[in-house]
Amino acid sequence: MHTYHQPQIETMPPEELRKLQDERLKAQVKHVYESVPHYRQLMDEKGVKPEDIRGVDDLWKLPFTSKADLRECYPDGMLAIPKSECVRIHSTSGTTGKRVIAYYNQHDIDLWEDCCARAIVAAGGSAEDVCQVCYGYGLFTGGFGLHGGSQKVGCLTLPMSSGNTARQIQFMQDLGATILCCTPSYAAYIGETVKEMGIKPEDLKLKAGIFGAEAWSDEMRADIEKSLGLKAYNIYGLTELSGPGVSFECEQQDGMHINEDHFIAEIIDPETGAVLPDGTQGELVFTAITRQAFPVIRYRTRDICVLHRGKCSCGRTFVKMGRPMGRTDDMLIIRGVNVFPSQIEAVLIQQGYSSNYQIVVDRVRNTDTFDVYVEMNPEQFSDAVRKITLHERALVEAMRSMLGISPSVHLVAPKSIARSEGKAVRVVDKRKI
Repeated sequence: MHTYHQPQIETMPPEELRKLQDERLKAQVKHVYESVPHYRQLMDEKGVKPEDIRGVDDLWKLPFTSKADLRECYPDGMLAIPKSECVRIHSTSGTTGKRVIAYYNQHDIDLWEDCCARAIVAAGGSAEDVCQVCYGYGLFTGGFGLHGGSQKVGCLTLPMSSGNTARQIQFMQDLGATILCCTPSYAAYIGETVKEMGIKPEDLKLKAGIFGAEAWSDEMRADIEKSLGLKAYNIYGLTELSGPGVSFECEQQDGMHINEDHFIAEIIDPETGAVLPDGTQGELVFTAITRQAFPVIRYRTRDICVLHRGKCSCGRTFVKMGRPMGRTDDMLIIRGVNVFPSQIEAVLIQQGYSSNYQIVVDRVRNTDTFDVYVEMNPEQFSDAVRKITLHERALVEAMRSMLGISPSVHLVAPKSIARSEGKAVRVVDKRKI
């Protein structure tokens, strides 16, 4: 017996879905052309007018947008409705200074929460469930998205946010949580802590986990499922498109259904921008066709993946995306937070260090470790150990305020970080993901 949050949409015949997308895309292109000068300029430069877009088949004619466009238009140059009609913002951690800010009106929040509710129901959730949300609340979209989706389904919602693991486990036991929403690495950490506390998976009531915001492998999935006694489902999203719930896994656990009534997906060649056929690996591009406040058209996600069409045993007709296999840029996702080497470089230069540094990321006991090795200049190198420790602490603080997470900073002797002939190896990622 399959259940859906919105059965008439999730199981819509493909030709009806295509008709709906055509109508929504036409309306959205007209909306952005008339309301957002930046889009009008991009379309004019490409020689395309709203009336040239009659449906999804004409999508390729439209210009791409990227994070660079969103930064250039910071803070509200991409806003397509009056700011007075917006009720919330969310933001990503972006490179230096300019973050990406996404605006929402009430309509956008309702649709986003529907997408998250679909993900919860696909993982077996219903009004009988107790849903523990341990994604971060605040500017990060994870907490609010799944919180709203959980309430739409009618679950008893525990807005825990992340951290304070002992309290998480106490509530999990005392309130009988059945669904856990967090990053996969945090789920793995909870699993380990539960074991250390002598609690067996069968002592918990958990049946499903909805995990996203960072890369994770099938091996990690199997470990989490075993340690917490649940079924682990993947969820995908981007702040630029609203947040988690752009796509989600069903009981088949072999790819994530994209909510195609809200988002049109394409796969392109990252070098040429040419659209590639389904089943081909390339860069994922999304067009948001229902967002009113902050609509993005042909947004390049930088995620590399594959789209698969075909019948799914769950009955949903939405296209599936494979798990992203990597990125076309240098962004790292550490403990669910986006980190760019350029952010770290900016902090070092501001604090008077050389730009010779190395970031080492690893995963120890299912939690990301994050170390930054920085070369001192000769004057600093002659300082007493106590002074060096103070310098390290100051850098940790500066990086925490830039990134939102704290690395371990190690000041090392001048010239001790290996030089390379070609591109400097700034990032060493030892995680097996």
